[in-house]
Amino acid sequence: MKERRVFVSGATGYVGSRLIPELLRRGHRVRALIRTGSNKPLPEACEVVAGDALRSETFARAVPPADTFVHLVGIPRPAPWKGVQFRAVDLPSVRASLAAAQEAKIRHLVYVSVAQPAPVMKAYIQVRAECETLIRTIGLSATMLRPWYILGPGHYWPMALLPLYAVLKRLPGTREAAERLGLVTIQQMVSALVWAIEHPAEGVRVVEVARIRTLASD
Repeated sequence: MKERRVFVSGATGYVGSRLIPELLRRGHRVRALIRTGSNKPLPEACEVVAGDALRSETFARAVPPADTFVHLVGIPRPAPWKGVQFRAVDLPSVRASLAAAQEAKIRHLVYVSVAQPAPVMKAYIQVRAECETLIRTIGLSATMLRPWYILGPGHYWPMALLPLYAVLKRLPGTREAAERLGLVTIQQMVSALVWAIEHPAEGVRVVEVARIRTLASD
């Protein structure tokens, strides 16, 4: 397995804080972007870069020599009433990451998007779709993963919906949507991200919920 040099934005978040130890365990080199003044711990083997994820000039020079850029910045616990925050954080953070990735001549970008289309969370999905469009237009090879909801510590409430999912999957008219908007675990998400990093895309690759689950068992 080839060693990857990975730059991670959103490193101390729900996914990033679990992804980084796994990357280090597998022998990859990791450099992590954190907010200036953050006291959230990261593994000692991880190089830390303090900066503003919304302003590429605060961290772009620290991206090299990475070959892979993983963008995980986003408003925590997305909700329908957070539309203004999505546009204030999620969208400009992607613009900043793309600018830094281009400047650093990154070979592969990994982005956690969201399953789409969906009948709810329209503001969130719209912003993530715009972010995907930005990624497609700059010409970088990229993997875009599209989970719907990631189950894990502090994020288990959707388990109550599992009986409903079981019913919807049996009905021809709702089966496809139930699969597309299915739930994944944090362990599955981390495994899928590791796979994406270790198997860079040529061009743009989209990984949906069903594939995220499969990659976790590969």
